[in-house]
Amino acid sequence: MNEIAYRVEEVARALRVGRTKVFDLIRAGELVSVKIGGSRRVPASSVQAYLSRLIAEAA
Repeated sequence: MNEIAYRVEEVARALRVGRTKVFDLIRAGELVSVKIGGSRRVPASSVQAYLSRLIAEAA
């Protein structure tokens, strides 16, 4: 099964940025996140949408 949500640390590693930057993106509304218990998760679709927006802006 493919992963559908990632820990903040996993998103940071995939985007090659720090955890703080990922939390900044979440606060700014650039990435959607959800709380599951005490853990924050970022849906894979949110990461893909963010990257798609960046690509569109760069074009």
